[in-house]
Order: sequence, then C-alpha cells, then structure tokens
Amino acid sequence: MTVFISRIAVASVAAFALFAGSSTGALAQKKYDTGATDTEIKIGNIMPYSGPASAYGVIGKTEAAYFKMINDAGGINGRKIDFISYDDGYSPPKTVEQARKLVESDEVLFIFNSLGTPPNSAIQKYMNAKKVPQLFVATGATKWNDPKDFPWTMGWQPSYQSETRIYAKYILKEKPNAKIAVLYQNDDYGKDYLKGLKDGLGQKAASMIVAEESYETTEPTIDNHLVRLKASGADIFVDITTPKFAAQAIKKAAEIEWKPLHFLNNVSANVGAVLKPAGYENSQGIISAAYVKDVTDPQWDNDPGMKQFLAFLAKDFPEANKLDGSVIVGYGFAQTMVQVLKQCGDNLTRENIMKQAANLKDFRTEVLLPGIKINTSPTNFAPITQLQLEVFKGERWVRFGDVISADVNG
Repeated sequence: MTVFISRIAVASVAAFALFAGSSTGALAQKKYDTGATDTEIKIGNIMPYSGPASAYGVIGKTEAAYFKMINDAGGINGRKIDFISYDDGYSPPKTVEQARKLVESDEVLFIFNSLGTPPNSAIQKYMNAKKVPQLFVATGATKWNDPKDFPWTMGWQPSYQSETRIYAKYILKEKPNAKIAVLYQNDDYGKDYLKGLKDGLGQKAASMIVAEESYETTEPTIDNHLVRLKASGADIFVDITTPKFAAQAIKKAAEIEWKPLHFLNNVSANVGAVLKPAGYENSQGIISAAYVKDVTDPQWDNDPGMKQFLAFLAKDFPEANKLDGSVIVGYGFAQTMVQVLKQCGDNLTRENIMKQAANLKDFRTEVLLPGIKINTSPTNFAPITQLQLEVFKGERWVRFGDVISADVNG
C-alpha cells in the first residue's frame, strides 16, 4: 500500500501576521476534542496519489506545503498543524480503510478535503456516525449540501449539477436544435453531472441527447466510446471525465476528425494536466466553467492574490507545475480551512469546527474569480455556487459572459 504522510514542520514567516494571532472568536476557556492540544491540530486527508485519478494527488501535496508555510509562521492561534495524508488509489474500499485509520488510530480532529465522489460516499455514513467532520470534500456532488441528514459533511466547490445546468442554459440559448452526445464516468460523480444536464435541458433533454456512453475507471482507454458517440451524428459533446480520460477524449476526437462543440467539465479543465498533454491544437474552442483564476491569464499579472499564490509556489512548493489547475484549487481549499480554524479560536471541538465552517460570510480566498464569495450557514453547506463560462483559445482559457449563480439544493 502506498502511503503519503506529511508531518508539518516548516514554513514561511511571511504569513505570521495573518495567521498567528488569536481569533476574535476565541473563548476564554480552552476546549479540545481528540486531535487538538495547546500546541497541535491534527488533520487527516485522503488523496488518490496512485490509480486512475492520480492527477489530483497534487492537491494534497499543495495543502501539505501550504500548512508547512503556516506552521513556520507560528501556526494558527499558536498551534502547529499535523497534516496526515494517505493514498486510497481512488478506491472506495481503501478510502474506508484509510478513514478508519485516521479516526481510530491516528486520532485526527477531523478529515479535510478527501478527494472524489465515490470515495467520499463510501465514508460519509461512518464519519457522520462518529460525529467527525468530513470537511470541504474535494468533489462537487450535490449530496454534500445536506446538513439535515449529514450534519458532519460539507463540500466546497460548485456542485456538478450547477455546472451542467449552466451548460444546458447556454446550449438552449445558442444551439436550441443541437444533437448532444454525452460521455460520463459510471459512478456518482458522472451521474450527478448528467442529472444536472438533463434537468437544465428540461423537456428537451429526451430529444436533444442522442447518445450516452458511460465508462469505468478501470478501462485503459475510452477510444471506443468516442467512436460510437461520433457515429450518433451529434454536434455537441458533453465530456464528463476525470483528467486521464479527458485528455484521451480530446486526442481521440481530433484523431477521428469529430469536431462537435465540446463542453469539458471543470474538474478536468486543467491546462497543465489535460489540455497541454492532449495538444493545444486539439483543444481549441472547448467550453468549460471556472470559479478560480487561471495562472496563464495575463490579466492577473498584477493581481495581488495571484502574486501571493506565485510567491508561495516559488518559496514553499517550487516543484509544483503552476499550469496545473489543481495546484491553485488546493491552495484555495487550504486557505479556507485556515480561516475556519482561525474562527475556532481556542474552542477546537469537532462541534465548533462544523459550527465555524457553517459560518463563513462573504469570505474570499484571493484565487477566486472576482465577484465569487464563499458563504455558508447551518442550512447551507454549499460554500461556492457561482461559475463563469470560459473558452479555450491559444494556450489559455478566456472567460466570457457574467458570473452565473446556479444553486442546487441537496
């Protein structure tokens, strides 16, 4: 079993003023649950450092580097973060094994940002039964916004259904007579995206969607699915895939000279990990949706938030590929987690962790696009609900239209 463990010890002094001071919400009396002490906050994490979704493993590595930076600046309210991150290979049974290890053996305070819809689905009931926060999961499934039935689980990124509803709205306006072919991963992640598309198309879904192909993550390639989708005569391709298969789909479409209007889900709209390997020449005109800034976009050259992010990479994570969109997303996840811990002050109970996570008011990590803010409440566990459409031109994404809100309740 491959295991990646990060025990944090070093970081940059530059963040001291931001994170070392006591939160105004700190309580006079210190309160701790398992995993928190006067000197330490123990955080668990599960990532696919191996397997079919291993491209996302850099998210965990980014978070480890960020927490190192915070620790070297004095930590959060004087406490250092002990970040323990394990590999599950994107395999739900292994996720269960690693979650139990983190909770029962490592005795973490909570699990943060574990990746993937099937893996998180496998541990959701366990985490809620144990009353251990399953916080800011790295998946946009709509099910994470269900505080009534799962009060210990919360998402972070825009929901998959919100995203494909936005694509549907665009298609109905710009291409009302289109024939749509859909490729989707055959699990909760893929089906959630597909539901949003069909709900967004409404009564026209049955007539507009002329082909659906699902694939398993165990398949070596999705080439045969692309050939069948082209044969359907579709002129729009909705591509609901993780990075490995997204790159394959872009390459294969070019190889078989299929040139539909291509919609690529946000989780694979990654220049460094998907579009560059697939070939920039094959990626022109692809449409996606964004909520974080694109490091390749020159409009952010003098942006303070982008400068801070690039300075972090240069000093604390120099081995990172800045073109990999997962790096900037991991940075945003970590910044939001630090904000919650700051708000907790000296009350580091699991209950207060969830209370503060559900009390984010217009919070911005400066890697979010302008106009996008993080808001949560006891009845709203969907921190980000806004997106902006973008089209790939040359070697970068170009945003167009307005920031669109597409709330979907869990």
